[in-house]
Amino acid sequence: MCTTAADAGRGQFQSWAGSPGWAPEPLGPDQLRSPVGLARAVCVLLGAAAVADVLSIAAGVHARMLYADEADGGRVDEVAWNHADNLYRSTGALQTLTFLATVVVFLVWLHRVRRNAEVFDPSAHTLRPGWAIGGWFVPVGNLWLPYRVVSGVWSASAPLDGLGHRSFVPRGLLNAWWAALVADQLVSRGVTRYYAGAETGDEMVHGLDLLAATDALDLGAAVLAILVVRRLTTMQSRRAELGAFPAGPRPSRAH
Repeated sequence: MCTTAADAGRGQFQSWAGSPGWAPEPLGPDQLRSPVGLARAVCVLLGAAAVADVLSIAAGVHARMLYADEADGGRVDEVAWNHADNLYRSTGALQTLTFLATVVVFLVWLHRVRRNAEVFDPSAHTLRPGWAIGGWFVPVGNLWLPYRVVSGVWSASAPLDGLGHRSFVPRGLLNAWWAALVADQLVSRGVTRYYAGAETGDEMVHGLDLLAATDALDLGAAVLAILVVRRLTTMQSRRAELGAFPAGPRPSRAH
């Protein structure tokens, strides 16, 4: 029976026959769908976003040097100013485009691994599958709701021990990614407002320094996100190869 179920899990990991609704009962292996292709697309887009951050940092440093020269009494011609401004605006537009594309594909990937995690262990989740997408759009709540979703997926996708119980998988990578993501979102909002309200040359220089720091933080969050996506996708692939058995409740121990 175990061999038959394992073979079914391997064969059905390429298709999806489930409903997008909440399923309180354990689902079968026919509900699985491979997240590998989406994971690769997400990693490529996150890499593009990281490159856009690097370009933005370089453009910001160039503009900062011009502002600093003028503040020190130097003279910068109009052509140089226009070039620096256009370059910085272009890198900002590139950041926006890569961000939007990454968000769309990442949410599709996250919803898929969340649905797969429902097959592996429906008891590991505190939020319904729809929150894998909706949680990101709740004001203030998006600071922790998506983490709860990913945390449940992380637990449900963990490898099983010899008794069929979930093994413990360290959450250092997951926690580091979420901390960097939240810090990036909170810091960038304040820095953007500061730069938009800057009037003097010194304020502009300081604002560009802060923007470069937030771009670096965004870059770090993107790299950590790539590692999280790869780790979760690998965990689910290995679980599917062994057979998608809903993990039963851990028996109580007598003390």
